[in-house]
Amino acid sequence: MSPDKQAEIASKGGKAAHAQGRAHEFDAEEARAAGRKGGVAASQDRARMAEIGRLGGLARGRNAAAKRASLGAVR
Repeated sequence: MSPDKQAEIASKGGKAAHAQGRAHEFDAEEARAAGRKGGVAASQDRARMAEIGRLGGLARGRNAAAKRASLGAVR
Protein backbone atom coordinates (compact mmCIF):
# COMPACT_ATOMS: atom_id res chain seq x y z
CA MET A 1 0.00 0.00 0.00
CA SER A 2 1.31 3.43 -0.88
CA PRO A 3 2.12 5.86 1.93
CA ASP A 4 -0.46 8.29 0.53
CA LYS A 5 -3.22 5.69 0.61
CA GLN A 6 -2.24 4.65 4.14
CA ALA A 7 -2.31 8.29 5.31
CA GLU A 8 -5.73 8.77 3.71
CA ILE A 9 -7.15 5.75 5.55
CA ALA A 10 -5.61 6.84 8.86
CA SER A 11 -7.02 10.33 8.42
CA LYS A 12 -10.52 8.94 7.90
CA GLY A 13 -10.18 6.86 11.06
CA GLY A 14 -9.08 9.85 13.09
CA LYS A 15 -11.92 12.00 11.80
CA ALA A 16 -14.45 9.26 12.56
CA ALA A 17 -13.14 8.85 16.13
CA HIS A 18 -13.41 12.60 16.74
CA ALA A 19 -16.91 12.69 15.25
CA GLN A 20 -18.02 9.91 17.61
CA GLY A 21 -16.39 11.59 20.60
CA ARG A 22 -14.01 8.68 21.22
CA ALA A 23 -10.76 10.46 20.30
CA HIS A 24 -8.48 11.79 23.01
CA GLU A 25 -7.10 15.29 22.74
CA PHE A 26 -4.15 16.24 24.92
CA ASP A 27 -4.39 19.45 26.86
CA ALA A 28 -1.24 21.47 27.56
CA GLU A 29 -0.58 19.83 30.95
CA GLU A 30 -0.95 16.29 29.57
CA ALA A 31 1.40 17.14 26.71
CA ARG A 32 3.99 18.55 29.16
CA ALA A 33 3.76 15.43 31.32
CA ALA A 34 4.18 13.16 28.30
CA GLY A 35 7.20 15.14 27.11
CA ARG A 36 8.74 15.05 30.57
CA LYS A 37 8.22 11.28 30.80
CA GLY A 38 9.84 10.74 27.38
CA GLY A 39 12.75 13.00 28.27
CA VAL A 40 13.43 11.16 31.50
CA ALA A 41 13.31 7.80 29.71
CA ALA A 42 15.58 8.97 26.90
CA SER A 43 18.15 10.52 29.21
CA GLN A 44 18.67 7.23 31.05
CA ASP A 45 20.85 6.01 28.17
CA ARG A 46 23.97 8.04 28.94
CA ALA A 47 25.92 6.67 25.98
CA ARG A 48 23.16 7.73 23.58
CA MET A 49 22.96 11.19 25.17
CA ALA A 50 26.73 11.59 24.78
CA GLU A 51 26.45 10.58 21.13
CA ILE A 52 23.67 13.12 20.55
CA GLY A 53 25.77 15.85 22.13
CA ARG A 54 28.82 14.90 20.10
CA LEU A 55 26.86 14.94 16.84
CA GLY A 56 25.31 18.28 17.74
CA GLY A 57 28.73 19.77 18.35
CA LEU A 58 30.03 18.45 15.04
CA ALA A 59 27.01 19.84 13.19
CA ARG A 60 27.44 23.22 14.84
CA GLY A 61 31.08 23.31 13.76
CA ARG A 62 30.19 22.37 10.18
CA ASN A 63 27.48 25.03 10.05
CA ALA A 64 29.83 27.71 11.41
CA ALA A 65 32.52 26.74 8.89
CA ALA A 66 30.03 26.86 6.03
CA LYS A 67 28.83 30.28 7.15
CA ARG A 68 32.40 31.58 7.35
CA ALA A 69 33.12 30.18 3.89
CA SER A 70 30.04 31.80 2.38
CA LEU A 71 30.86 35.15 3.96
CA GLY A 72 34.43 34.90 2.69
CA ALA A 73 33.20 34.24 -0.84
CA VAL A 74 31.07 37.41 -0.80
CA ARG A 75 33.96 39.76 0.02
